[in-house]
Amino acid sequence: MSEHDAHREPLAAGTPLPDGGDPAAVTALRRLHPATPVLNGWKWFALAIAAIGQNAVRDLNYKLFGLQVVAALVLGVVLGTFSWWFTKYRIEGEELRIESGFLFRRSRRIRIDRLQAVDIVRPVLARFLGVAELRLEVAGGGKTEAPLAYLNEPGAQQLRAELLARAAGLDADTPEAPEHRLVAVPPGVLLASTVVSAPFLTAVLGFVVVAIASVVVGEIVGLAFLLPWALGGLGVVWRQFVGEFGFTVSESPDGLRIRKGLLDTWAQTVPPGRVQGVEIEQQFLWRPKGWVKLSVDVAGYGGKGSEGQTSSTLLPVAPWPVAKALLERVLPGVDVDGVARVAAPRRARWLRPIGWRYLRHGVDARVFVSDAGWLTRRTAVVPHVKMQSVRATQGPYQRLLGLASVHVDTPVGPVNAVALHRSPDVARDLVRDQAERSRLARRTAGPERWMQHRVAVAAVPAQPPEPQPTDPGVRPEGSVRPDGDGGGDSAVGGSGSPST
Repeated sequence: MSEHDAHREPLAAGTPLPDGGDPAAVTALRRLHPATPVLNGWKWFALAIAAIGQNAVRDLNYKLFGLQVVAALVLGVVLGTFSWWFTKYRIEGEELRIESGFLFRRSRRIRIDRLQAVDIVRPVLARFLGVAELRLEVAGGGKTEAPLAYLNEPGAQQLRAELLARAAGLDADTPEAPEHRLVAVPPGVLLASTVVSAPFLTAVLGFVVVAIASVVVGEIVGLAFLLPWALGGLGVVWRQFVGEFGFTVSESPDGLRIRKGLLDTWAQTVPPGRVQGVEIEQQFLWRPKGWVKLSVDVAGYGGKGSEGQTSSTLLPVAPWPVAKALLERVLPGVDVDGVARVAAPRRARWLRPIGWRYLRHGVDARVFVSDAGWLTRRTAVVPHVKMQSVRATQGPYQRLLGLASVHVDTPVGPVNAVALHRSPDVARDLVRDQAERSRLARRTAGPERWMQHRVAVAAVPAQPPEPQPTDPGVRPEGSVRPDGDGGGDSAVGGSGSPST
């Protein structure tokens, strides 16, 4: 039996289980790849060498330095081997069980039908050794709940296929489903969008300002401040271009498959129906090309800093027609352009002097949509069935102006669906109606195992808020002005959607 098939070996007949389960549905306990201690421990070893080396250089005692390095290496190998030996995993029916720890034992059980995404990550060093890390994201997780680092690449691919098949309610031996490519981001477009992005331009502008000031003043010490600005600009290019290089999105029966990365490669699978919300972002200098970025909320990705933001990217850059076609695959039956928007009242300009005209929200039978942003326009789209909660907030300045904001909450992530600065009556009605829409949508939603049954979500009639009386010459809240007094271009997906 090959190594990548070993994890699927069933238990022998008559093998007792602690929970009395069926042995046929339980695989044997398996260990990770033997190279795991090296891949997990080299960073700590490098830190130890750096700390020991400082003392060696200061004392000029290189013999002691050599002994300390050998001792650190031996200790690291011993601890890493112990950790690897006591880390095992197996599938027990509806759960993935992971045992770890040699001093303090830890047993984790992850429900397979609650998987939100399954990723295969291959750092540079792991690619040379032919291994990969399998990351499982589950609902309610703020970080990767079950990282299996590391497995050999065929074993990681096969285990991912088995987990996705079980999560879909299919037989565990179902082979990996075929895929159809939907979008591929050209490297030239990715690099161009990075160069004209706001973070990169901010770093370049700071570099130029500090350089000019240093030359004018004649102080060479001012040039030392150029390094952070230069590193900031290079960091933006590194994260965006190198991280999203070769970005492709494919569709398969087990979900959307995303592949990206120049050095560290990332293969991500998001099962159908696991997307909790979508954000459409368009930066100022992207508008002539009609470029937008799509980000998604997937439970488990939100609380991991920059890594979580990278994992939440559904499409780094593409023309709006291309992004809209992909959005329709993620949220079937949703037409963002067709959702009528409600404008903020004119008195909101006291809190948003420039961007108040771009504050809008809208509701239809399937989704809640909110627009915001002047330089960088953002549209948040949240399906009613995925809404976690809805709440109205009112700060002290809002109370003085007779305003309130409505938040439609999703799992922690880039999507921020907020109807800012509404009239209190409109906010109250919106909270009540949105809670009812979510309740009805969940009642008619399909099961977690998406391949067993497909139940269409019943259309919930949208109830637009009643118009509020306003001063003469000001359009009532509940309509979008086509002229400059209450309109202007909406965020991407609104009445001013970019086109190519």
